Amino acid sequence: MRAPSLPAAPHSLLEFHAKAAALVASVLRRLPMQPPALALALAMNRMLLPRLPADARAALSQRTVEIAVTDLGLTLRLQLTARGFGLAPQGQPVALRIAAAMPTFWRLLRGEDDADRLFFERALMMEGDTEMGLVLKNTLDAMGPLFG
Repeated sequence: MRAPSLPAAPHSLLEFHAKAAALVASVLRRLPMQPPALALALAMNRMLLPRLPADARAALSQRTVEIAVTDLGLTLRLQLTARGFGLAPQGQPVALRIAAAMPTFWRLLRGEDDADRLFFERALMMEGDTEMGLVLKNTLDAMGPLFG
């Protein structure tokens, strides 16, 4: 297998990001998704779970959420259990799918952009259980930025 070549000198930051993301995605698509999904679950257990209200915890519990980082080729499947966030069991149907490019997720987590605006601009996509999506969105909105 030949290693992918590095992108040529970019003309702009957006062009650089697009080329770098394509290179990273070409590698990540070949790797198992469990390690990055586990890393995300551990981060969510540390930053999100302690702030998650009981009603939101109940609404999200035992349901599989698929998070697709489109520009990096990552598709991470998580589930909230009594012990916290973890990998979703194989074969479990996806209740909610959230997809966006990494910079969009980053802006959302830092509170730089509103989820509604990103959704209507088609930068953020949610499909599946609408009620579950609203519970998740409203809970995150009420918490404020997860990163400062």
